[in-house]
Amino acid sequence: MTEIIFLVEEDPESGYVARAIDKAIFTQADTLEELRLMVRDAVQCHFDDADRPQLIRLHIVREEVIAS
Repeated sequence: MTEIIFLVEEDPESGYVARAIDKAIFTQADTLEELRLMVRDAVQCHFDDADRPQLIRLHIVREEVIAS
């Protein structure tokens, strides 16, 4: 595996949550900067050195409501 993708969403109660696509990895943090660190830590804990992805991609989704 060369990369792993996380779906990042805003959570009104806890800042941000990140879920890996196709892997059972989940983490959360109050800020995006802190979330980046938490995602790296979660990936390091989940994979052995030989199997660890080279790239971590964060797909940040932001929902906006526009009144018509």
